[in-house]
Amino acid sequence: MMSETIYSQIGGRDAVEQVVDDFYDRVLADDQLADFFEGMDMAELRAHQVQFISAVAGGPVDYGGADMREAHDHLDISGSEFDLVGEYLEQALVDAGVDDENVSAIMSEVAALKPPIIGN
Repeated sequence: MMSETIYSQIGGRDAVEQVVDDFYDRVLADDQLADFFEGMDMAELRAHQVQFISAVAGGPVDYGGADMREAHDHLDISGSEFDLVGEYLEQALVDAGVDDENVSAIMSEVAALKPPIIGN
């Protein structure tokens, strides 16, 4: 029997969309981060984030987002800002009832993006 993916364990697309909505609510409520999203197409960003989380969770999705460095280069994101965004994603996953092991697996994929996103 195939082992169940994290994606299906956490509830599939509906659950991922709920996590992403919660995540962006948290991020946009933070004055330190909200400016990064000024003038951005939030519907497109949400769709990319749903794709990304689905892909790292083993869902039936190929992540088609721009190269991470290229997509974030102009934003000049600091390490502490990256970490803060990560904390909000982790909180959204936990609040959605994702178990610790799956949260860790998703967050390790996110952590791997820190060097290209902060430009190191």
